[in-house]
Amino acid sequence: RVPAATLEASSVSRLLYDSLAISAWKQAGELRWALRVNPSSGNLHPTEGYLLLPQLAGLAAEPGVYHYAPREHLLEQRAALPGELWQALELAPGDCLVALSSVPWREAWKYGERAFRYCQHDVGHALAALDVGAAALGWRVRLVDELATRDVGRLVGLPAPAGPEAEHPDCLVVIGATARAPTLTPALLAQFDELPWSGVPNDLSSDHVEWDAIELTAEASLKPTTAAVATPWRAEVAATPVETGANGLREILRRRRSGLAFDGQTGMPASTFFRIMESCMPRAGRIPFATLPWRPRLHLAVFVHRVEDLTPGLYWLQRSAESTETVRAACREEALWTPAEGCPAGLPLSLLLPMDLRGQSATVSCGQAIASDGAFSLGMLAEFDTSLDEFGAWFYPRLFWEAGAIGQTLYLEAEAVGLRSTGIGCFFDDPMHSILGFKSRALQSLYHFTVGKPVHDARLTDRPAYPPPAGSGD
Repeated sequence: RVPAATLEASSVSRLLYDSLAISAWKQAGELRWALRVNPSSGNLHPTEGYLLLPQLAGLAAEPGVYHYAPREHLLEQRAALPGELWQALELAPGDCLVALSSVPWREAWKYGERAFRYCQHDVGHALAALDVGAAALGWRVRLVDELATRDVGRLVGLPAPAGPEAEHPDCLVVIGATARAPTLTPALLAQFDELPWSGVPNDLSSDHVEWDAIELTAEASLKPTTAAVATPWRAEVAATPVETGANGLREILRRRRSGLAFDGQTGMPASTFFRIMESCMPRAGRIPFATLPWRPRLHLAVFVHRVEDLTPGLYWLQRSAESTETVRAACREEALWTPAEGCPAGLPLSLLLPMDLRGQSATVSCGQAIASDGAFSLGMLAEFDTSLDEFGAWFYPRLFWEAGAIGQTLYLEAEAVGLRSTGIGCFFDDPMHSILGFKSRALQSLYHFTVGKPVHDARLTDRPAYPPPAGSGD
């Protein structure tokens, strides 16, 4: 319902400000650190953004490839593009390209081998953030997922990853009013190899620890060139309206924070809980899930703790009807599979185990009380073996991208109702599978989340993300 904005320097700035920029500076005593609009595991931010833009007034006299620098909210030109090369991409007028990449060391210095999947979670968060930011401008986002991973890197001047702080290309999206797929032939990609690239990433550390599993997994999950994934599921599911809240979208986007602790008392009305669950459903045209071309592969096992008029216990949100029987066959025999009491028609939310599971939800989340102190927490369970069998090892990161997109939805929905959400990357998958009765890799836990009322920390102060413009009087 938003009219499409014109692609110009100000709208590009708005897109990045609403998706990948700094949202605030936090300060505790002399310690100061930045938060961003797009969430990141441990606030470590391994994700980098690149843009391929046409000639735009106020930016450059020719098309170019740019790196986004969030600290300064600036674009750094990596290479100018000859006009004929830009035209050869055959983008629709007003469309542009955005690529995402990851530097695993930024996570690995703290989290070790887990860094690879944390990077993929962050890619999913960033994709969803771009999708929402683009929608606010009346633009669409299309994942160019037929492109090989290495070819994404060639478009933005990333050589084959090497060294302890290697940068790995992840994905490419086309953004704009049309969002038509670009033309990317081998001959055209070869022209990008010959461009005079400028700029190198900043190093994080002088010393490093080698985590061979990260590089091995990255190499094993490289995507080759493939045909575009068909998306018939989008047309099969009718869109269900989601109630509009009182807060403005950009206020929610830039106010979003991860909750550090919950009060252990505040819950939510069942109507709010059902609305949040509905927002996680991949309905036709619903952002951010419309950007992911594959059939949904993740479902939610939800620990309900404090939802009014809803029995505490373990619930299941089936996000794709196609795998319903497979999921039920894998689950423990005692599961009830009864529709959640008061659940709106069309929302596939079922009660599995009616009991107080606050202790278990904290236990599977590495003993973190935040998983039991909120209104609810959940695990995201992926159709694991069947997805890899169908597509290949290159689909492995995409399962985490879908998880990150769900996580970004939970972040924004919680913020919209005055609560907070937190992604939990540390969890015990085997105990989680045991609660559900899973005995194979058919379904695997990939990401956990929790939603509740945050405890205010008076030691922290907020500072603006960027200095006010000169002459603003602020």
